[in-house]
Amino acid sequence: MADKDFSVLALLDLDLKGHNSLNLRCLHGRRGLVREITIPDINRPGLALSGFFESFAFKRVQVFGRGEVAYLNKLIHSGNTDSIRQLFSYPIPCCIFTHSLEVPEEFCKIAEESGCPILSTDLESTEFSSRLLRLFSNIFAPKQTMHGVLVEVFGVGILLTGDSGVGKSETALELIERGHRLVADDIVELRCVNGNTLLGQGANKIISHHMEIRGLGIINIEQLYGVGAILEQKEVQLVVKLEEWDTNKVYDRLGTNQTTIELLGVNIPILEIPVKPGRNIPIIVETASMNERLKSMGYNSARDFNQNVLKWIEDGAAKDAYYSGDDSY
Repeated sequence: MADKDFSVLALLDLDLKGHNSLNLRCLHGRRGLVREITIPDINRPGLALSGFFESFAFKRVQVFGRGEVAYLNKLIHSGNTDSIRQLFSYPIPCCIFTHSLEVPEEFCKIAEESGCPILSTDLESTEFSSRLLRLFSNIFAPKQTMHGVLVEVFGVGILLTGDSGVGKSETALELIERGHRLVADDIVELRCVNGNTLLGQGANKIISHHMEIRGLGIINIEQLYGVGAILEQKEVQLVVKLEEWDTNKVYDRLGTNQTTIELLGVNIPILEIPVKPGRNIPIIVETASMNERLKSMGYNSARDFNQNVLKWIEDGAAKDAYYSGDDSY
């Protein structure tokens, strides 16, 4: 379920570009545009048109392609509209006709009587279904907001977290100065897509590419550094928690124990980086990003170092045993 109501009218009003565009327009049943879409899936109502309504997925958006329209015309020409009327006795969100197909007049009349909106698109059925399902996966994805800064560093999405005033925005600003990109500052909206991918973007798109720098105020990253310094959304692949240096805390010095944090059911690697004067945090974040890319390609620096040390110890022990051995008979 979506965290907010999503109506057929909201589907029509979406400003989608390029390969995401649905090219939808309303043909009939405008008073039904307030109907809610509650299931992020589609249904091809061929069986229902034939009179089989058992397990009819009426809560889904109904998509009509060439096959369904051909069968509709056959039913109407034979004067058999019972299954069509029974179809609209269910609270269907909407019916969408692909390929810019002509909708039979009798079908439109029955739909209008029931208050069900009829939409049309010039896309073919397969392409339209793929785009609509991709859209639904975003709209109905589980969401949560976090306080932090999301940046892209060497292609890796890094979520900077930590207490207020620890230096998240200043670190991100230095990273942008070094050629990396800002996704969102202060409030980051996270969405779990396809059950295992965590996408992050600004909770408010109008102000997401602005940054608050204490002592300087609000700055517009796009205006200062250009459109190449910003990104609309990015997969979160690493969480970096910045914290004040605690002399009583033991920090990981080898990196052999990878810890993760669970966000919306997805386990994301997390690093705790202590902050104190003299530490260049942006360079550490850059190094962490490159190290994470190496791990994704199958190379783990800490594990390889650990194995080399163990091999060196084993080789040394073998040599000691050999040279201290007794050769007398």
